[in-house]
Amino acid sequence: MFTQFFGHFLLEKKILTSEQLLLALTEQTNARIKLGTLAIHAGLMTANEVERVIILQTKQDQRFGEIAVAKGYLTSDQVNDLIERQSPEYLVLGQILVEQNIITHAQFEQLLSEYQTENELFELDMLDEQKDKVLLLIKNFCKLDNLKQQDLLSDYILLLFNNLIRFIGDDFTPLTVLSLAEYPTTSATCQEITGTFALKTILDGNKETMIQFASRYAKDSFQTYDEFVEASVDEFFNLHNGLFLVNISNSKGIELDLLPPTRHDNELITIGSQSFVIPIM
Repeated sequence: MFTQFFGHFLLEKKILTSEQLLLALTEQTNARIKLGTLAIHAGLMTANEVERVIILQTKQDQRFGEIAVAKGYLTSDQVNDLIERQSPEYLVLGQILVEQNIITHAQFEQLLSEYQTENELFELDMLDEQKDKVLLLIKNFCKLDNLKQQDLLSDYILLLFNNLIRFIGDDFTPLTVLSLAEYPTTSATCQEITGTFALKTILDGNKETMIQFASRYAKDSFQTYDEFVEASVDEFFNLHNGLFLVNISNSKGIELDLLPPTRHDNELITIGSQSFVIPIM
C-alpha cells in the first residue's frame, strides 16, 4: 500500500514520468531488496557510504555486508538485523529507480526522508499501527477533512486499494484526487450503498483498460470488450462493496444495504457536491 502512495509522491515531485513509474512497478515483483537500501532506510549508512561499498564490490569478490563491516560502516549484528527485519515494501520501488539510473542513492535517501516525514511513516512493525498509518495517509491524500463520515470513507478507500492489490495486482498508483459534481463515464459500473452511510460508487475506465482489468480478475485472457468483461468487472465491484458492508457490520455494528450494480456507458452522471474521483494509473 505504501508503495502505491510513494509512487504518487514521486510523480508529484516530478522525479519521474508515469511511464517510468509503471515500468518500475511492474519490475518490483521480481526484485529483491538489497542490504544497502535497508541500511539507508534504517539510518545506519549514508548514501555516500553505500556508493563506496558498491564501488568496492566491483573490485573485490565480497558481499556488501562483508565490506560494510570491514570498513566499519556496520557491525555483524546490524547486518543480521537488517536481513531479518521486515522492511517497508516501498523501498523496493526506490531501489529499482536507483538501478535504472532515474535517481541516485543520495536522492533516494532525501526522498525517503521527505516521504516518511510528510506521512509520519516510522516504525511500522505492528499491524494495527500500520493500518492506522495507511488510514492517515488516505485521509491526507484524499483531503477528507471536510467530508461527512470521513472515517467510513477512509475505510472504504483502504479496502478498495487492498482489493485492487489482492485481485488485480500491485502495479498501480493513485493520482491526484479530483472534486467533480458531474462525472462523464466511459465504460462504468455503478453501485449504491444505502442506509445511515449512503454512498454512490463508480468504477470506470476505457474499454482497453476494462479488458485488462477483467482478464486479471477472472484469470482469463479477454481480447474484446463484451458481456464477459462487463460481468467480470461487475463481479469485482459487487464483491468489493459486499466485503465493505460485512467489515462495517462486524467492526462498527452498522448495517447497510447494497443495490445491484448497473451499467452506465458514455453517460454524464450527477454525483453531488460531496464527491471525488480517484484516478488510478
